[in-house]
Amino acid sequence: MANWEADPQELDSAGAGGSIIRDLSSRATEDDAGLDRSLRPQYLREYLGQERVKDNLTVLIEAAKARGEALDHLLFSGPPGLGKTTMAGVVANELGVSFKVTSGPAIERAGDLAAILTNLERGDVLFIDEIHRLNRAVEEVLYPAMEDFMLDIIIGKGPAARSIRLDLSPFTLVGATTRTGLLTGPLRDRFGIAFRLDYYLPEELQEIVQRSATLLGVGIDSEGALEIARRSRGTPRLANRLLKRVRDYAEVRAGGQVSPAVASEALSFFEVDTLGLDTMDNKILDILTLTFAGAPVGLSTLSSALGEDPDSVEEVYEPYLLQQGLIKRTPKGRVATPRAFEHRGLPPNPGTDATQTRIEGM
Repeated sequence: MANWEADPQELDSAGAGGSIIRDLSSRATEDDAGLDRSLRPQYLREYLGQERVKDNLTVLIEAAKARGEALDHLLFSGPPGLGKTTMAGVVANELGVSFKVTSGPAIERAGDLAAILTNLERGDVLFIDEIHRLNRAVEEVLYPAMEDFMLDIIIGKGPAARSIRLDLSPFTLVGATTRTGLLTGPLRDRFGIAFRLDYYLPEELQEIVQRSATLLGVGIDSEGALEIARRSRGTPRLANRLLKRVRDYAEVRAGGQVSPAVASEALSFFEVDTLGLDTMDNKILDILTLTFAGAPVGLSTLSSALGEDPDSVEEVYEPYLLQQGLIKRTPKGRVATPRAFEHRGLPPNPGTDATQTRIEGM
């Protein structure tokens, strides 16, 4: 039976390098569970950032409430840690209905989904995290439930099997995914509304850090909050996680008050540099800039040098390095950019510009 009360987000295992057990991963960790619940905004007016999404939701929610109908099904997409689960909870609170939580991998059989759907009351919000990971049999049960609020159930086996159809209470399904491309077309088309959550600006994260600091009773000034925000990879979850680490450092070594200098010292102590890179990120840059002197490096070679599996390198470490323009993917492999050499305090590689010019001209 699916677990639809606990936070469904995947837990990260301890990472490499000793840098706060890969605290710069934006996926949820076990340490985040209690923190997220205590700091999560409950209503749209408390939710900071994502202004376009909030404006749209305000209109849609008010319209649904005025008609006395269930809100149309919602799909939230975007990288981990941007607030998809929080936004789903906010939607339920704004509607004044119950909020049920599960995840794609947790719903193993069609019967699990049927049990959840038949227990929903009128207008309830059902949140399915990582919805792209639903198995096909479960997904097919979901189609008529989303479209017609009907549930088709097969009773018996073989020639004696028969299908019955049950009426469901109108509900709102909120799906969240970090991999929109893995959603099947039929499932994606059944969502009436789709929003993509974007990375946050440092100024937006600064507000979030200050709000969280107030709730946690941490003394911090605006510049100290901005220092944390700048190193948080545009991700609220990571900003809150780093705030906890800075708080710990400040309590032990700085009298509990977080100034810009204390925040910078704390983050450097925990091996989070000015671009928000940790030990593993910088190790990747060192391999590309020093070990291979700017030459293209294949994924398998890079993963072997790091002692990590290729999927982790490609899905966990590379995206932020690519986003920051520190590495490039080329037909021959990963290449460090001039910015990577500069960040590591190295002179630009003579062959880097020529290599990149040749690749960009292809």
